[in-house]
Amino acid sequence: MQHELKFDVLREKTMPFLYPESPESPEFQEIPEIFATCYMIGLMEWCCIQALEPAIEGGEGNLGVFVQSTHSAATPPGCVVKVQATISVIEGRKITWDVVAWEDLDEIGRGQISLAVVAWDRFNAKLQEKQQKVLLMHA
Repeated sequence: MQHELKFDVLREKTMPFLYPESPESPEFQEIPEIFATCYMIGLMEWCCIQALEPAIEGGEGNLGVFVQSTHSAATPPGCVVKVQATISVIEGRKITWDVVAWEDLDEIGRGQISLAVVAWDRFNAKLQEKQQKVLLMHA
């Protein structure tokens, strides 16, 4: 199975816009306006999620459980990034994808993304239990 996704890089998806609410992040403000690595990885994961969508049953979803990636070229706003995801391994409810991202001039990254198919009711129950524990810890 293979899937492709295209994305217009907006200025807001560049490095200076990471954590703008935090005065402790001036380092990001000093970096030129280039597509941030975290957004590239998110785009790779999004491509895998879209590819898997037809196989997901009602009440199920998927979550990223593994990421390994390079980010090999800078991409300014205005470029269109394309991501291609190809299934490489299926292990039960865990699907691993080989991913590659590029724009008109360069390959910008490649790697692997693994998604786990989850039952949302079970996942949400565990999450709610954890949230209760956190609230108790901070009470």
